Amino acid sequence: MLDAVTFKEISRHYGNIKALDRVSFTVREGEFFSMLGPSGSGKTTSLRLMAGFEQPSSGSLALFGQEASGTPPYARDVNTVFQDYALFPHMNVLDNVAYGLMVRKMAKADRHALARDALAMVALPDHGERTPAQLSGGQRQRVALARALVNRPRILLLDEPLGALDLKLREQMQVELKLLHRKLGITFVYVTHDQSEALSMSDRVAVFNHGQIEQVATPRELYHRPRTRFVADFVGSSNVIAGNLARALTGDERAFAVRQENITLLPAGTAGTTGGIQTEGTVIAVQFLGATQRVEVQVGDGANGHIITALQNESETQGAQSAHLAAGQPVALQWSEQHMVVLDA
Repeated sequence: MLDAVTFKEISRHYGNIKALDRVSFTVREGEFFSMLGPSGSGKTTSLRLMAGFEQPSSGSLALFGQEASGTPPYARDVNTVFQDYALFPHMNVLDNVAYGLMVRKMAKADRHALARDALAMVALPDHGERTPAQLSGGQRQRVALARALVNRPRILLLDEPLGALDLKLREQMQVELKLLHRKLGITFVYVTHDQSEALSMSDRVAVFNHGQIEQVATPRELYHRPRTRFVADFVGSSNVIAGNLARALTGDERAFAVRQENITLLPAGTAGTTGGIQTEGTVIAVQFLGATQRVEVQVGDGANGHIITALQNESETQGAQSAHLAAGQPVALQWSEQHMVVLDA
């Protein structure tokens, strides 16, 4: 099976700005592949290169094994869904979905039949006569999906398509997008800065930072085995400990990461009884988050000073001393060595 997308040493420069700098990765045919990173990290530039809206400054870009650099967007077997949906306000939903087919000179009856099929695919079979203004945000997003799918692309590119939706609807659409991907079996390439979207939907995720890729892995591997400090910080919430404090705790000053939920808080003075890594500190802040509470603890001072954050399940703290923690209170912290990940950089 051919890879759907192959980036080989791709760079995209705008004068002195390196939006992408010698990036290499592959997207497998049929997978849900996400590109995750902060604004300006290179993920949207990569998507635009796949779509043909931009051309690489150097390197090779192939779609299904065929060199695509220089191939115009209309000649590529891809379609794009944008964050703002880009629907025509003067057209009804059916004509919006059928627009690309109209540009191809397809007969009206034929294109409308395909558009109705596409609307049914996104659970909007009876909305063809409405205008975009008569739709909710989630419905407009579905129409944009139908318009992209009506051309039967082999690759669907999605550029932050859920960014304009509220949290509850965004979570609902994440489930629906994953179900749609499984139903269609085509390649989805998804751009997002939201780690929860990437982790919940993707087969694999590429983490971008400053025009380069820090790591490509499954969501579970990214979360539990980050390779770099950036990935540990950006994917989930990790404590990254290095230098003097790392050496004081482990005998090795190399940076390591430990997830907030893997740290146990105990009354001060009880460290040293259960093995693993143990230390003591002073609570500086407690945040109640509903199902959890986040506790920030100052460990050490000066060159050895560091704030370590622990995330506790609220149901497990009921009746326990840790449920009544307050700023200024001394505590002990501990975690298992198996929950530590030594970082490359």
